[in-house]
Amino acid sequence: MVKISEVRAGSGNVTVEGEVTAKEEPRDVVSKFGKRLRVCNATLQDDSGSITLSLWNDDIDKISVGDKIQIENGWISEFKQQPQLSAGKYGKITVMGK
Repeated sequence: MVKISEVRAGSGNVTVEGEVTAKEEPRDVVSKFGKRLRVCNATLQDDSGSITLSLWNDDIDKISVGDKIQIENGWISEFKQQPQLSAGKYGKITVMGK
């Protein structure tokens, strides 16, 4: 388990817990392989800071503002010089309560 303030872009196999404090409207995107996907940015916060959480497809509807969640085997990427957290292909998001 790591604190949000400790994550670095390019890190994989990251486990983070926090509270979802904001969630944007989902939007449709087309992958580089031509597949239609839905993506939504949310903000995940713990006592050390906050990070943008990218939610994809079915995960979007599982998560609400105020949820306390854990992301196991997450992936930290970088977008516009800001770190972003995603469950990625092999990660798991668990809602632990409100």
